[in-house]
Amino acid sequence: MFIDIDCHQVKKYNQNAFGDYFVSKRYPDEAKLIAVLSDGLGSGIKANILSCMTATMLLRFVENQQIPIRQAAEIVMNSLPVCKIRKISYSTFSIIDVNDEGYAKIIEEGNPEFIWIRNNEVMTPHYDTIQSKTFKNRCMKSYKIKFELGDRVIFCSDGVTQCGLGNGRLKLGLRREGLINLVLAKIAKEPDISSSELSAYIIKQAENIETDRLPKDDISACVLYFREPRTSLVFTGPPFNQKNDAQYAQAFKEFKGKKAICGGTTANLISRELNLPITMDKEISIGKLPSCSYMDGVDLVTEGILTLTETLECLESGQLYIDNAAGKLIKFLLDSDCINFMVGAKLNQAHYNPALPVEIEIRKNIIKKMATVLQDKYFKKVSVQYM
Repeated sequence: MFIDIDCHQVKKYNQNAFGDYFVSKRYPDEAKLIAVLSDGLGSGIKANILSCMTATMLLRFVENQQIPIRQAAEIVMNSLPVCKIRKISYSTFSIIDVNDEGYAKIIEEGNPEFIWIRNNEVMTPHYDTIQSKTFKNRCMKSYKIKFELGDRVIFCSDGVTQCGLGNGRLKLGLRREGLINLVLAKIAKEPDISSSELSAYIIKQAENIETDRLPKDDISACVLYFREPRTSLVFTGPPFNQKNDAQYAQAFKEFKGKKAICGGTTANLISRELNLPITMDKEISIGKLPSCSYMDGVDLVTEGILTLTETLECLESGQLYIDNAAGKLIKFLLDSDCINFMVGAKLNQAHYNPALPVEIEIRKNIIKKMATVLQDKYFKKVSVQYM
């Protein structure tokens, strides 16, 4: 089971910083992930610092099981000071620690209650209430849940539930009930909608509800979707030992999932060993990248180092929609959950051509950086096999 997770946010109108802070990290060795959504008091820089501090502290406490999640949340709850003017906590938070089998621990303090959807119905989980030892009016909810395939979980800041507050249509804001109706209607229309698309949809609808579409508060929505993983394989670079070409070609053929080849030498290897002809794209390439090629049974065939380099740059910068081979590779990667790289270790002398751009790096370094970005920024599971 794969945990598809993403979060979208918008800032309060006329602010330069997000008052909410979201952080998530996968731990492949432990087959789990931890995510935290914190809402800082007020908005702008001050709220950003408070929410960032809270979320980072919780993540650092819980990761590697240094402190049990419940104890970590209690420490934070009892430590957060109260605003002297508004008499409320400097920040609120929601944290989830969940493994690939669906066993989860969730703690909430001050944020809107999360929404758990199974088979288009909202579930009502049991929870324990933990009273703060420092502040009489502060407590948190602790949950232990076993999620199943197809379940969805939505966390949000109060910028979502309170959007539209005071306007003619929603005098009390969207509220949790309104958010539930909105999400259920969307899932009914698009049963396989991804976490990224659903969280973006929630944010867009919340913005539309606001008067003049100007958010009166920071708005954040985090979605988790428990589903079958979408696997993919990227084969790039010739293997170090040419005697193993047939073995690697057969492994590529037998892989169950989407497949991509990056590199002319690699494509020729697969074509030769599997007797699959390569068809060149007749369209004129846009920009500096060569056009894609086509091969039966392969979802994407691109040039190698140039395309990988631009793909990495775009993933790092967040420029995801470009009309060339790198754009197609980006879509291939982001449409996958578990990405496997087969990377040839043989040096290609073309990479040392002084006529090529200085910023081009050796293939192994590019893939290493790409794997890190895909894991940390796009929440993918990535494995790399050097050959």
